[in-house]
Amino acid sequence: MFQGFEWHVPDDQAHWRRLQRALPTLKTMGIDSIWIPPGCKGTNPSSNGYDIYDLYDLGEFDQKGSRSTKWGPKEELQSLASRARDLGIGIYWDAVLNHKAGADVSERFLAVKVEPQDRNIEISDPREVEGWVGHNFPGRGAQYSSLKYNWSHFSGVDWDDMHKEKAIFRITGANKAWATDVSSENGNYDYLMFSDLDYSNPEVQSDVLQWGEWITTQMHLSGMRLDAAKHYSAAFQRMFIDKVRESQGEEFFFVGEYWKGEVDELLDYLEKMEYRLSLFDVPLLGRFSEISRTKGADMRRVFEGTLVQKRPEHAVTFVANHDTQPGQSLETPIAPFFKPLAYALILLREKGQPCVFYGDLYGTAINKGSPTSLYTSKLSTLMQARKLYANGAQRDYFDEANCIGFVRYGNSRHPIGLACIMSNTGPSRKRMYVGRTQAGEQWTDILNGCTETITISRRGYGVFPVAAYSVSVWVNSARESREHLYQFL
Repeated sequence: MFQGFEWHVPDDQAHWRRLQRALPTLKTMGIDSIWIPPGCKGTNPSSNGYDIYDLYDLGEFDQKGSRSTKWGPKEELQSLASRARDLGIGIYWDAVLNHKAGADVSERFLAVKVEPQDRNIEISDPREVEGWVGHNFPGRGAQYSSLKYNWSHFSGVDWDDMHKEKAIFRITGANKAWATDVSSENGNYDYLMFSDLDYSNPEVQSDVLQWGEWITTQMHLSGMRLDAAKHYSAAFQRMFIDKVRESQGEEFFFVGEYWKGEVDELLDYLEKMEYRLSLFDVPLLGRFSEISRTKGADMRRVFEGTLVQKRPEHAVTFVANHDTQPGQSLETPIAPFFKPLAYALILLREKGQPCVFYGDLYGTAINKGSPTSLYTSKLSTLMQARKLYANGAQRDYFDEANCIGFVRYGNSRHPIGLACIMSNTGPSRKRMYVGRTQAGEQWTDILNGCTETITISRRGYGVFPVAAYSVSVWVNSARESREHLYQFL
């Protein structure tokens, strides 16, 4: 899985074309699916789409300052989806369903102010406030959906325009309350930002369920990411997933962004969702960050308390994304030397579905010159190594705190295996069993960190070296498929 954007992609309305040009190379690297950014109209032409205005405007209507979204017009989005389908690459849509922004008109309604650290505590009496909640969609009109949103479709706002006050306001009235099946963080974490959608409202439910069927058909999607999953009703999320799969089939993929570093809360949410979807393994990302920045950290504990350890079939593993990159709200620093190690741990092992970040492969616009061409080459090689060699049974050699390794043995369909070794201190060696049938073979490091050639013993063992603060991936030198292995970008 490839995240096809970073936060600072150039604001040139050309990103759909950029991705389409990259598709053949990404396919060669082994990418099966691309998570694309939210392509719905946001509050302005530079919007990344998380300040969502109109679900049904994919860069088709003149609204909020432009026809196109930041990423490009609808026609180029459809062209990208069509080309991806021709290459056998799935498209995953980033579904922003928690809130709306950029309202066309303000409205007056009753609301109470709540305590930010405990949204169940009211700190005012009900009073009339004025919030920006009226969405009329003048550029689109009634095309695709006739629903116009007003205050009754929302549960909360964070600005009272009448009194010019910024606070969290819960809208009051008949059947108005925060959703109860959300994260209990801050007492109740239904409210996140902008105008919070009320999924107890039948009109909101109907409109968003209709959108789910519409967007999957329009874009021939094979999956979705559910943004801000811990902030809106799990019951509605189950309903939404079931509705999409009714028309698209049970194989349609869903992954939720439930941002929590403690695995128990992720497991509770999965149980609440009756295991309908996967989740990003946030605890694993935290382990990568902690181990990489702690001198001499015990790498044997890298998977402790992670989703890929507890529920691997529901874990999407990753090393970075648009929210964790430098300068972002969820910035999660990983020491540069450790990034190739982390990618080896998610790409070459048997458990979890790995996701590669656009910024790690192509660099980020705000930090030009990063990543280096050497790092890009390593990541590209690891991606291709997953496809070529990371097959079959796995054996771990997690027997030293600062030097760990594992072997993949291949299978009948893909008989070539690999031996991976990594160190977070000095240079090291590890004796690992690769199989008696490999006796006499000459193995080399496809990452070129070590230049030795290792001969497999008659009993099937190799003593594999690794440089300091590095990772090496050893493969039979006669079967490295080098004509593709170092082909990148």
